Amino acid sequence: MTKVRSSAREALGDVLRDGMTLAVGGFGLSGIPADLIDAVRASGVKDLTVVSNNMGVDGKGLGVLLEAGQVRRVIASYVGENRLFAEQLLDGRLEVEFSPQGTLAERLRAGGAGIPAFYTKTGVGTLIAEGKPLADFDGETYLQERAIIADVSLVHAYRADTEGNLVYRYTARNFNPVVAAAGRVTIAEAEVIVERGEIDPHDVVTPGVFVQRLVQASNRVKDIEQRTVRPRPAAMPA
Repeated sequence: MTKVRSSAREALGDVLRDGMTLAVGGFGLSGIPADLIDAVRASGVKDLTVVSNNMGVDGKGLGVLLEAGQVRRVIASYVGENRLFAEQLLDGRLEVEFSPQGTLAERLRAGGAGIPAFYTKTGVGTLIAEGKPLADFDGETYLQERAIIADVSLVHAYRADTEGNLVYRYTARNFNPVVAAAGRVTIAEAEVIVERGEIDPHDVVTPGVFVQRLVQASNRVKDIEQRTVRPRPAAMPA
């Protein structure tokens, strides 16, 4: 059976439910599965727990789910540039669990690898460690972090084949690989979809065994979270 679906809406139609945990790849607006996020927004599903490095910006990326009131809890590494995220957090409307960025990536990686928990020094002696088991190894104190397994993972790839093997491009290879592995069901959108065997196995980052469904990404403008430019240097005299 082919993994390719006709649209993001079809791919998500029978897996979304209220109260589920959704892991989403990307970093800010870089490498996010924008079509799949929009399909979640259109579905009206609510009370979501969203696991992502951050929640995009106001009106873009995961910010659209916050605006629609569909998110109850967020596990992320920082608030980022989203004013609404900060507002809902401070008002107590949104439950937020902050996780150090490397720890968050490792929690997702561990979930995909079948490792239920691990120990790290990051966060020892801080608020991050409150309520978590501690243990000493070789005279150093470490805290236990639990793995993350999502009900559904959403990722964006540059290239995919019909078996779901994924290749990422540049900074899109941030959280997407670990998110893809951590989902009970993983749905990928790809800019280019080719037939089985057309991707060199050495180029595959996420093997198709981790991907259950695949959709063609739309040809949309890739937003830049913060555009920084510098003056063009003056031309040298001839």
